[in-house]
Amino acid sequence: MNDQESVGINPEVPEGYLCGCETWELVGEPRGLARPKNTEELQALARWATRHGVPLVPRGAGTGVVGGVNAVDGCVIVSFERMNSILELNEAGLYAVVEPGVLNVELKNAARERGLWYSPDPASYEISTLGGNVATNAGGLCCVKYGVTGDYVLGLEAVLASGELLKTGGFCRKNKAGYDLSHLLVGSEGTLAMVSKIVLRLRRLPPTPGTLVALFGSLEAAGTAVTAIVRNVEPSLLEIMDRTALAAVEDYAHLGIEHDAAAMLLAQSDASGSSELELMQRACEAAGAQLVYATTEREEGELLLRARRLAYPALERLGQVLIDDISVPLPRLPEMFRRIEQVAARQEVMVATVAHAGDGNIHPLIVFDAKDEASTARARAVFAELMAIALELGGTITGEHGIGVLKPEFLEGQLGAVSLAVHQGIKQVFDPDGILNPGKMLRRR
Repeated sequence: MNDQESVGINPEVPEGYLCGCETWELVGEPRGLARPKNTEELQALARWATRHGVPLVPRGAGTGVVGGVNAVDGCVIVSFERMNSILELNEAGLYAVVEPGVLNVELKNAARERGLWYSPDPASYEISTLGGNVATNAGGLCCVKYGVTGDYVLGLEAVLASGELLKTGGFCRKNKAGYDLSHLLVGSEGTLAMVSKIVLRLRRLPPTPGTLVALFGSLEAAGTAVTAIVRNVEPSLLEIMDRTALAAVEDYAHLGIEHDAAAMLLAQSDASGSSELELMQRACEAAGAQLVYATTEREEGELLLRARRLAYPALERLGQVLIDDISVPLPRLPEMFRRIEQVAARQEVMVATVAHAGDGNIHPLIVFDAKDEASTARARAVFAELMAIALELGGTITGEHGIGVLKPEFLEGQLGAVSLAVHQGIKQVFDPDGILNPGKMLRRR
């Protein structure tokens, strides 16, 4: 057995392990694939990699869209697919202990069997791992009321580049012992440590939500309705789709969506009674909604939400899709929608906008012809310009997808030189040799 085999590295790397869903950036040539079964094997791999100066690229299910799991030259891909057990589901303490390879939906289902709920629900919840969700601080449709992944992380066990085991947090809801290292690791995209266990907070199951759908003559009017809704109620879901996204979904799935609507707003409330639905309906009508429909039937509500979940696969049929991910303060939402439409028209690029509108998180889906250099150049220009506009409006270049390899060059524009230097210092403390997911989030200096 050679040195590489001793830590479980297979030199054969199937193509599916080389990257995630991002296809813009070049992918490097790895030297092998490791699939550790437990923390001890992960520690041995980290010690070996540090000793030999070999980069490690950790990956979950590869559902990310910013290249956070893309291979780099000479790296070992570290897949967590074998670390996939729910170790504990504690009903009295309302928490679960899981390994990073557990799928989001698997925890949801296990919790539901006990009358409990794990609420973070990224669009990829059926196929994304909890380790990947932690790495990107994933959000989802219901985060407007219930928060993102980081709001549910009580503690972590993580392997450092040195092979040492770091334990953070615990099982308590309140914990103020030292720096909050758990939430430093959340969203760090595998650049600081490799998470091997996660303690996640659970909730009681909420009541069946009521669902509202409203159609608008302009995307800006739909944004105005959103700002009025969040001022008056706390929806459990608040999403927007623009005309381009609606048309693509209708052509794909034939759901009976009206093509002449410029925007569709989808909202849910799981508060007792119907008062929140009524308030949301009035807000939509006051903003000029052409049609408003509400239902308290779960099956009908799920049918209405189907259009939102189908947006990405529907657009993939039309060309290469680059998913931008920006957020702005809620009062600037109507302006951001207007600016997106202006940029798309000026650059002559198809941009379909969907949004977790209740918290200002917008996904402009840029559709282009990857075989056409001019089309690709215009798409890249739109991508960069929309991030600049988001910052101009007091927002952020990413709400939930992360930085990966797509956005490091834009990060200093948001953070500033001092904050970026602090980030570099933190990276140096955790990973002094720079072997953990190099080239992701922070460019080496």
